[in-house]
Amino acid sequence: MNLLIDMGNTRLKWGITTGGQIITGQSLLNTRINRHELIELWKGIRPPRRLAVSCVSANRLLELVQSVAFELWLDVDVILVKPQAQAFGVINAYQQPEKLGVDRWLSLVAVWQQFHQPACIVDCGTAITVDLIDADGRHQGGLISPGLTLMKKSLGQGTEALPVSEASYAFGLANFTEAAIYNGTLTAAIGLIEHVLAKHPENTQLILTGGDAELIAGQLGVASIVDPDVVLRGLLCVLEGHA
Repeated sequence: MNLLIDMGNTRLKWGITTGGQIITGQSLLNTRINRHELIELWKGIRPPRRLAVSCVSANRLLELVQSVAFELWLDVDVILVKPQAQAFGVINAYQQPEKLGVDRWLSLVAVWQQFHQPACIVDCGTAITVDLIDADGRHQGGLISPGLTLMKKSLGQGTEALPVSEASYAFGLANFTEAAIYNGTLTAAIGLIEHVLAKHPENTQLILTGGDAELIAGQLGVASIVDPDVVLRGLLCVLEGHA
């Protein structure tokens, strides 16, 4: 058995894997993670042979996870995954491959290993990232934009009169400010994705992940797959490659 950990900007997601299958556990908000909570969460699982980690969050959280892992399972093999120039059939487009976010790299790996066709991967999280891969496994590069919550917060911080709400509203043109902000930010995300897709082959597979994936997918004018565990699946690909 192996343990997979995806440490994002906002949440820690994890899953255990045996026989090529992933069983996901309860995700945790980064702001609420502490040693006691991690120990309580993991002390009941069978000791993993290996622990594969994707981390784009603060170093203190990574250090905490590693410390808890070694406290619970003294001999566990920890693999801290890094982006590569080329691996698992994917060629990284970045001029400095190590600068590509490891979560984006793992998503590319997972999607390529699953589909082997052109794909657009959109992480709808704290930031919205868009990455394209072609029919030969070549990463075409990507885009980074503020996520929906960051867009709303920037409006609230940059203006004195605009109210920011966490509520949801009917999609469309709005007749009050809170709904106008909700729909304006959502439309910006939709427009970004559809604009990118319009410039690439019709058979490009669209995969959405991240906390706002379901919301955005529901308003897109194109078919998409929502895969909340794509980074975990990328970690599994790495482990299988290390076997």
